[in-house]
Amino acid sequence: MEPKTVLKLPSCSLNIVENEKEEKVFDIIRKQYVSLTPEEWVRQHFVHMLVNHYNYPKTALAVEARITVNRQPKRFDILAYDANNKPLLVVECKRTDEQLTYRTLEQALAYNHTLHAPYIAITNGMETICMKKELSEYEFTDRIPEYPA
Repeated sequence: MEPKTVLKLPSCSLNIVENEKEEKVFDIIRKQYVSLTPEEWVRQHFVHMLVNHYNYPKTALAVEARITVNRQPKRFDILAYDANNKPLLVVECKRTDEQLTYRTLEQALAYNHTLHAPYIAITNGMETICMKKELSEYEFTDRIPEYPA
């Protein structure tokens, strides 16, 4: 197992297995082992942060699910639902060595054009940018929303 980048996200305990071909990590949302790519490393840490630090129930999260954006099939990284099963937060994850750019933000915004969540976030594990939709505009916010009680 090669050393992984230490992220600027809360540390968590991931269940990682390795065979002669690859490393896999157990995804607590999909309830299965998935390839441990650099992007998956970030995604799993973010999922664990939402569950362990922001009190999101696992049942309120979806990971790597398909949506249609401008008639094109896409997959979002993480979608959190509120207690009424309405989208709350869309998260786009990138590998640690990929800069968060306007293009990354556009990707999350395009997903949210379909999903209509009040919050979006983009992260590479080293930096996280969160925005809240106010009426028809997005404003930067310095925090991830807590799960509504």
